[in-house]
Amino acid sequence: MQKTLKEIARLIDGEVLGDDATLINGVAGIKEAVRGEITFVANPKYLPLIENTRASCVIVGRDCDTPKRPVIRVENPSLAFAKTVSMFSPGETTHPRGIHPAAIVGKDVTLGKNVSLGPYVVVEDGVKIGDNTTIYPGSFIGHHTAIGKDCLIYANVSIRERITIGERVIIHSGTVIGSDGFGFATIEGLHHKIPQIGTVEIGDDVEIGANVTIDRARFEKTVVGGGTKIDNLVQVAHNVVIGENSIIVAQAGISGSTVIGNSVTIAGQAGLVGHIRIGDGAVLAAQAGVTKSVPAHTMVSGYPARPHDKARRVNACVQNLPALYEKIDRIQERIEELEAKLKSKA
Repeated sequence: MQKTLKEIARLIDGEVLGDDATLINGVAGIKEAVRGEITFVANPKYLPLIENTRASCVIVGRDCDTPKRPVIRVENPSLAFAKTVSMFSPGETTHPRGIHPAAIVGKDVTLGKNVSLGPYVVVEDGVKIGDNTTIYPGSFIGHHTAIGKDCLIYANVSIRERITIGERVIIHSGTVIGSDGFGFATIEGLHHKIPQIGTVEIGDDVEIGANVTIDRARFEKTVVGGGTKIDNLVQVAHNVVIGENSIIVAQAGISGSTVIGNSVTIAGQAGLVGHIRIGDGAVLAAQAGVTKSVPAHTMVSGYPARPHDKARRVNACVQNLPALYEKIDRIQERIEELEAKLKSKA
């Protein structure tokens, strides 16, 4: 398949700078691209790579200066490139179809139209699964769980009893939803388990990465709001409430009963204590140790987490400690010299 830059620009709502009749036959990363392929740059720090790429065209932001090769300027280079990839790689992934003979389906199960269950899927009593939902081999669906339409559940996912999953939800392999919350009462040195009798509610259009754990509530429900995207290896504890369209990156951990607003970004390995609130639009930087509530539209970083500008100043001071120590040591030596001179004159 070949497309001109003019055709591509029309698809991605872009502006061509250069020869719009240039033919493109594929897509690639900026370092790997060769003549005839199109690539993109979204992060400004990679703009210097444009000078050396062999790509025939680069998708860039609206504010990018005109380089020495054809470009298509767009509002969002990442989104535009994703659309371009779809143009050149339109093939759909083939998912399993139908109910495999090795699937185990319990009593009073309601299956919508075109539901697909792979081999060794276990669906317990009273489960409801919506139209066009696909469940890959080895997954477990606990009793009285409800899964909406057009969901995609990959291999070896465990969704325990009485869980609610919305529509168009994607859950990747190894994830566990509805495991017991971590609740124990310690009496005379012994840890006694506190029953976790709540549930989990996942909204529409949520995507959950591989090996994520979302614990059921002690009472009521743990909630993941619609449109939220969760990366691999994230821990969501009991009674956590996550708003809509938030992003939670790999290895983040959220302690129990924390409330997270809409459009929040929690970067990799950030850790949140329990019973705090994160306001709408807040950004928690990578490895932030969040020990108290964060106001809306605030960026915090460091440990303990503090406003990002302040955290940067603190970190700069820490980096200067060796030089500061040497300077103080020299001052101390000079003070001792001056004191010795004063004594000799006395």
